[in-house]
Amino acid sequence: AVQDQHRNVRHIQATYTAFAVILNNGSVKAWGNEVTGGDCSEVQDQLSNVHQIQANGFAFAAILADGSVVAWGDPDWGGDCLAVRDQLRN
Repeated sequence: AVQDQHRNVRHIQATYTAFAVILNNGSVKAWGNEVTGGDCSEVQDQLSNVHQIQANGFAFAAILADGSVVAWGDPDWGGDCLAVRDQLRN
């Protein structure tokens, strides 16, 4: 069950219809509406050593330990940062 996966939660953040958590090992799990960030499978391999997650109503952005940023959710609301990702590094 989802509840069993979230016993070691360090941080939780929400969009309007989805949640994302940072687990103690620095990985991220998300659930809820896929369009607003409830599905992070397309970027899951990039979501390690996550330091912080921020959200707006429709997308999430994760700051990794190396200072880089990974985003997911509705691309019209910031859920795709590939075009500016290199500019978002330390």
